Amino acid sequence: MTPTPREALLTIRRELAPAERDNRLVPRIEEGLTPLTTLAELAGQQYRILRSDRRSFLVLAARCADTPAGGYFAELAQGESQALAALTAFAAACGLDQAGLAGREPLAGCQAYPGQLAWLALNGEPTATVLALAANFAAWGRYCALTARALRDRYGFPDAACAFFDFFAAPAPELDDAAVAVVTAGGLDGSRLAEGRRYGRLLQDYELMFWNTLADLSPAPEAEPDPGLGLA
Repeated sequence: MTPTPREALLTIRRELAPAERDNRLVPRIEEGLTPLTTLAELAGQQYRILRSDRRSFLVLAARCADTPAGGYFAELAQGESQALAALTAFAAACGLDQAGLAGREPLAGCQAYPGQLAWLALNGEPTATVLALAANFAAWGRYCALTARALRDRYGFPDAACAFFDFFAAPAPELDDAAVAVVTAGGLDGSRLAEGRRYGRLLQDYELMFWNTLADLSPAPEAEPDPGLGLA
């Protein structure tokens, strides 16, 4: 039996939720072990991602004009614009001015996610795309919440410099409600559900690739040797 749209969303979100240890960067940020140079790279890569994703959402909105999906994707595009405005303060706290932010070279592992979203903008089945995005937003929001807290507690960043992450970390039940309404209007069957899982799996994989590409820019700190393991 085909689940309801809300059941489908919750199921895909649960199935695709990354394991705690899959993201190698956020735990280091939480411990204050990520250098500012890596945080600056995060800002630079996000600058490219936000601008690309905004265009992708606008393409999806145009494809779905005069339907609930069109309004949903247009709202997501607007959110990317708000996040882009908030990114500047984070970049500045990392030592990047606007020219430095815009001038960072793209890293393949970081830009795979927006590349996939651009593919979905042109080729994705809209209802399945909404399911996939709604599932991915949960993981992204959690990473942003952890990062925002660590930037304040470990790095002493002011609220303005954390606003980019706060924006995505804030609970948005209305966005879930909108996604459910779009899926309901578009119709949900086995084929769209399977596509939603497929799209979502790729987005989650590329999401982790973004963070772990940045983690690889600086080596993980070596653990302190346990004195109890020494030879007598």
